[in-house]
Amino acid sequence: MPDRQIFHSVKLDRDKCRGCTTCIKHCPTEAIRVRRGRAQIISERCIDCGICIRVCPHKAKKAECDPPERLGDYKHKVALPAPSLYAQFRNLDGADRVLAGLLRIGFDAVWEVSRGAELISEATRRALAEGSRPRPAISSACPAVVRLICIRFPALIPNVIDLIAPFEAAAIAARREAAEKTGLRPEEIGVFFITPCPAKVTAARNPLLLDRPVADGCLSMTEVYKRLLPVLKDIKDPPPLARSGAEGIGWARSGGETSALAPDRKLYVDGIENVISVLESVEDGSLSEVDFIELNACNQGCIGGCLTVENPYIARENLAGLLRGRKGSAAPAKPEPFAPASLRGAKKLEYEPIYEIVGDRAEAMEKYARIEELRKELPGLDCGSCGAPSCRALAEDIVLGKASEDDCIFRFREKMGGGAMANPDEFLPPPFRREEKE
Repeated sequence: MPDRQIFHSVKLDRDKCRGCTTCIKHCPTEAIRVRRGRAQIISERCIDCGICIRVCPHKAKKAECDPPERLGDYKHKVALPAPSLYAQFRNLDGADRVLAGLLRIGFDAVWEVSRGAELISEATRRALAEGSRPRPAISSACPAVVRLICIRFPALIPNVIDLIAPFEAAAIAARREAAEKTGLRPEEIGVFFITPCPAKVTAARNPLLLDRPVADGCLSMTEVYKRLLPVLKDIKDPPPLARSGAEGIGWARSGGETSALAPDRKLYVDGIENVISVLESVEDGSLSEVDFIELNACNQGCIGGCLTVENPYIARENLAGLLRGRKGSAAPAKPEPFAPASLRGAKKLEYEPIYEIVGDRAEAMEKYARIEELRKELPGLDCGSCGAPSCRALAEDIVLGKASEDDCIFRFREKMGGGAMANPDEFLPPPFRREEKE
């Protein structure tokens, strides 16, 4: 496997891990194993989707973000609130209150990521009009999905629109605007993205399409929410700070990006399992009639990120109320002085062959043959009791010297059945025992 020394936001708290194997059954890239009673995350396979954080019953997975104390490192602090932040508050009478609240908790300025989303929407419309890429075109907005494509669906890399993320567009514009207004050097300005998910934290540190990071840090939306909640009730008449319109704010929910696009043949999908199913359909050519696909790893889109607070279905209604205007919709979007070419990625996405066995061709082929042979010998139940997510994964781990055939409780039973053990079924969980215990 390639050596990818990159930062990952998703971390394991070993003291809390009980080795229950819940996480290995949900990871979409088989990036987790349980060994010696504790989970282990295979760094190069992790796409920071946060599914393990959500499903872990012992709260042993967490997202590492920047601490709020980092604001003190800069003379001028700019907040980049993701539009999903607004959806965390019920009965919100407008985005202005939230933006004013951010100024009260330590920021000197705000620059809405929803403005960045509007820039990307316009750039996407231009890219689709060019008609130069394979159909369907795939959004690059969700970094977990883009990483998933790079490691599991490399044939679809040309389908991904090479536009930077809305928070990156916002960060570039915010720093430039702050430098012009304050006269400070760019490095004296701290630009902090308020993120709903760990994948965006990782993407901010290790950009997928940019050659360097453009945000100085990422703050957990949960942490910012806790700081905002006490101050919002004291903001009675906030100044008009919001500059983005419904198009940009709508990006917070699944379907928000597609609603801003002209093509009729478009599709939006949320939830990592649904995303994988659709990508498989695109790969086999059964969705060639679709022009554009918006894919979100989190259920309901960014409002369902594991760093949010509100139930995603309630958050969607909160956002809908804001956009309907009953609670004060945002002002119409204003054009931004941003050249469309600058929203294109400076880097190209590349296939990450993390599942390939390294070594010379003959040795690799021999190992692949052995893996397939072992897979057929294993029971095929994918029970996870061995600490691997599937029998195929265990076979690979065995061949690579990372596991033993005895890790499979069924193989172990067969081995011990010919020895002195009175009843090998005693070593199996009750659902798998061949004989009923009296």
